[in-house]
Amino acid sequence: MAWDKQRIRVLLYLGLLLCDIAAIRAGFAIGRSVRNWEWLAPNGVELGWLILPIHILVGLRNGAYAHEALFKRSESLRRASSAFLIATSAIALLIFFQYAGPLVSRIAFGVAIVSTLFFIMLLRMTFSVLFVQPVRGGLMGELQIVDGVAPAPGARHVFDARAAGVSPDIDDPDMLSRLALLIEPYDRVVVAATEERRHEWALLMKAYNVTSEIQLDQGSPLGAIGISRFHGTDTVVVARGPMSLGNRLKKRLMDLAIAGAAVLVAGPLLLIVAIAIKWDSPGPVLFAQVRLGRGNKRFRILKFRSMHVAKTDHDGNRSASKDDDRITRVGRIIRMTSIDELPQLFNVLKGDMSIVGPRPHALGSLAGDKLFWQVSQKYWLRHTLKPGITGLAQIRGFRGATHEQSDLENRLQADLEYINGWRLWRDVAIIFNTLKVIVHPKAF
Repeated sequence: MAWDKQRIRVLLYLGLLLCDIAAIRAGFAIGRSVRNWEWLAPNGVELGWLILPIHILVGLRNGAYAHEALFKRSESLRRASSAFLIATSAIALLIFFQYAGPLVSRIAFGVAIVSTLFFIMLLRMTFSVLFVQPVRGGLMGELQIVDGVAPAPGARHVFDARAAGVSPDIDDPDMLSRLALLIEPYDRVVVAATEERRHEWALLMKAYNVTSEIQLDQGSPLGAIGISRFHGTDTVVVARGPMSLGNRLKKRLMDLAIAGAAVLVAGPLLLIVAIAIKWDSPGPVLFAQVRLGRGNKRFRILKFRSMHVAKTDHDGNRSASKDDDRITRVGRIIRMTSIDELPQLFNVLKGDMSIVGPRPHALGSLAGDKLFWQVSQKYWLRHTLKPGITGLAQIRGFRGATHEQSDLENRLQADLEYINGWRLWRDVAIIFNTLKVIVHPKAF
């Protein structure tokens, strides 16, 4: 299965990490054999243990544990060696400024550095031969979608869209969600369609977090971002997922850390709000509504119920307003302070949402008199990342009711800017800036 391929890649990334840890420990063990242990530990901590975390951080940054490092041995060795030398230089500079140089044996330190570089190359080459090379051709999950044409000879996973009643219709959220479930396990999707349908498929595939290509028999202007090959035929690449697997792992780890800590800290508040909601009006404490998440896959978003049960709008056709008669007394307070959004921390822990990302919208939401996706064809592109509790649009003040089309266009522009320029530190900045706009005049 395609999901298994992603799990295998994660395990191989971890294997590369373990190779580097073993190489550093082995290198410094040889360095200690030259002089006593104290000569490599001027402050009571062996230099190898100080270098190790820096090496890992730099390696995560420069792709030493990423796709290229698996498929190209030269890149694997170059990136790992570069990360180690940067980490070593940083520690050597620290020693210099601490005036601890005389306490370090230059011979032992030099032997440790050279030995570590040797072991990095040896272990990574051995790992590649024993574990990566046997599965290298099967590390990528490929799916071909055919629409009115024959599949490419040799394609292993083929989905006949017409036979299954699937068409590239951006006005059909049910179809988008159905296609999301099909595409989700794969790394690469190649669409083979008739010429008149290629533009529709090209636009649609940009909305999914996967490398997408349109198979061609001749050139075609589809907004291509690259050219590739698929079993002997030419393709144009129309989309690449905005985040690599390594970046998704880093973002997921941050989500789990922040959401887990927030649930523990906010536990008493969650309990108090739940009791207040039950006391204020009859009905459930939580309100669940279907939204579209990453890759247009449906999920149920959780909120504290802030409206009377009989007046709840499950489709989101009507935006909340300042004097909305549907909102309860407690509901008005928790909406004004954004406390009603706290249960979405559980959506983050489950994996449906992220702490930072484009806000998920109700399927029936209107901008003026149009559904959101009817305002701009680029609307679906915002679903290439997981939706977030907060985002760039929110800290810029683009929230609340969407009475005019421009209200949505401002949010869409901010969401696409966030997706195209994603950085982990930008997520951190957005989280801190969110604290300034928790209480907002447009939060009804």
